[in-house]
Amino acid sequence: MAPGRRVERVAALIRKETSELLMHGIRDDRVHQGLISITQVDVSGDLQHCKIFVSVLADPEGRAQVMEGLQAASSFLRGELGRRLQMRRAPEVVFHLDRGLEKGASVLGLLGDLERERQERGEIPPGSDDAQNCHDDEPS
Repeated sequence: MAPGRRVERVAALIRKETSELLMHGIRDDRVHQGLISITQVDVSGDLQHCKIFVSVLADPEGRAQVMEGLQAASSFLRGELGRRLQMRRAPEVVFHLDRGLEKGASVLGLLGDLERERQERGEIPPGSDDAQNCHDDEPS
């Protein structure tokens, strides 16, 4: 098996097992203060280090507490991953907050604000699809 393929497979297994542990294995109340989604798992080529990117749906204070709880549980998680995946040496686990969904929602909000402003100025009629208006003049 190619080394890259093995790393991908281990990353997928870590993601699956970590999801299970987040739901049922970690008892720290801080971890359960928000909705946690694992967005990405990066494993180093030597399988010694693992970055787990999570998105947390909570207020900023709750998000910070969830991240503290995850960092506190990382050694427990490492041991459990080693046992569940039957690895001689489980990778060191580090959690990172993924703000991609948050940024995406922010961009969508800004685009919505821009559309409302353009409608108020009369640049586009209310309820029209600006993209369709651009293509209406083109021959089919």
